[in-house]
Amino acid sequence: MAKHAALADPARLRIVDLLTLGDFSPTELQGELGMASNLLAHHLRTLEGAGLATRRRSEADRRRSYIRLAAGALDGLAPGAGLPAVRVLFVCTRNSARSQLATALWRQVSGIPAASAGTHPAERIAQGAVDVARRHGLDLSGRPRKLDQVAGEGDFIVTVCDNAHEELSGLRGIHWSVPDPLRGNTEKAFEDAFSDITHRVNDLAPRLTAA
Repeated sequence: MAKHAALADPARLRIVDLLTLGDFSPTELQGELGMASNLLAHHLRTLEGAGLATRRRSEADRRRSYIRLAAGALDGLAPGAGLPAVRVLFVCTRNSARSQLATALWRQVSGIPAASAGTHPAERIAQGAVDVARRHGLDLSGRPRKLDQVAGEGDFIVTVCDNAHEELSGLRGIHWSVPDPLRGNTEKAFEDAFSDITHRVNDLAPRLTAA
């Protein structure tokens, strides 16, 4: 089977383990793995060919792409080792949609505290985010907040938009390359973002343990 053959290599197993947490650009994977670019490209082609990974273009720097696990790639397999977290902090640029939704979803599935913030917060939460949350039985309340007013020691940081991730390039954490629903600003765009974030939250929650 192609998936089993792809996972038989220790380097590809390490790449997949990283991708169970979040999305990485090829350059970021090189930094994590200390691997030559041509060898990494070979491993990524193998994972993509086996249907284990996909890539999408960054919404911020269009020259950059992000690799993520394909939907259902590891169904039936146990998650990797647990990671400690005092609090999960979801970050996007305006703290008006994706980070707010991620925080609300996280609080449904984990006892580890969660908060959200923005690098350049909006005045209010986007109506599309409020509406999609309400359709799924969640309440978004409060106002967008600035990252430096919210961030604390020991936060496990998850950037949920490409702009914030690339602006905070030196920040330790993981990245989810979730398309901005405000670009289309349609009900479908917000439903797609909600679904994407839901799957990611459900995948990450078993990996984190209270520090």
